[in-house]
Parts: sequence; C-alpha cells; structure tokens
Amino acid sequence: MNKIRKGDKIEVLAGKDKGKQGTVLEVREDNRVLVEGVNMVKKHVRPNPNVGETGGIVDREAALHLSNVALVNPATGKGERVGFKVLGDGKKVRVFRKSGEVADV
Repeated sequence: MNKIRKGDKIEVLAGKDKGKQGTVLEVREDNRVLVEGVNMVKKHVRPNPNVGETGGIVDREAALHLSNVALVNPATGKGERVGFKVLGDGKKVRVFRKSGEVADV
C-alpha cells in the first residue's frame, strides 16, 4: 500500500515547482510520480509519418520523486505527511500525521 496513489491531490515540497499543487496521473515502480501541470519540460519529438505524428517541441510532465511530494489535507489545503493506521474492523487506512484525520474516504 502506497502513501501516494493515482488521483490524489498533492503539493510539491522541493524543486523548481515548490508549493504547486496538482493531481497524480501515474505512480511508477521506481518511486516516482507524474503530476498534472507540474515539472513541465520541453521534449523534442521527431515526426513519424507512419503513425501520423508531426514533429516539434512538446511540453509534458516529467516525473518527481515521492519524497518531494505530500498529500494535500482537504481541511487545511496544505501538504502533510501521511502514515498508516489499522481501524477496529481491521481495515488499513492512510491518516494525516499532524491531525490524525483519515485521508481515505
């Protein structure tokens, strides 16, 4: 079970986009995440007439390391650390460390 999952709203903690918030598009096996509209880079794309792709310079998201992002607490609107807790019924849920609120709805 990961602390950050696809579809989560996160805040960037370090790097050129520090403070920006976005939605996780993909979580990779190498502990990296793609975040919508964050860490944008320019990629030079070669044209491929067989597929119908035109060449040029394309803006796209680059991956960020998991340690540089934090889950956004809806109550405060800020990124907070996340831990795990087992509820009374045996269900494992994510909780915010600062407030102890359950992150999974």
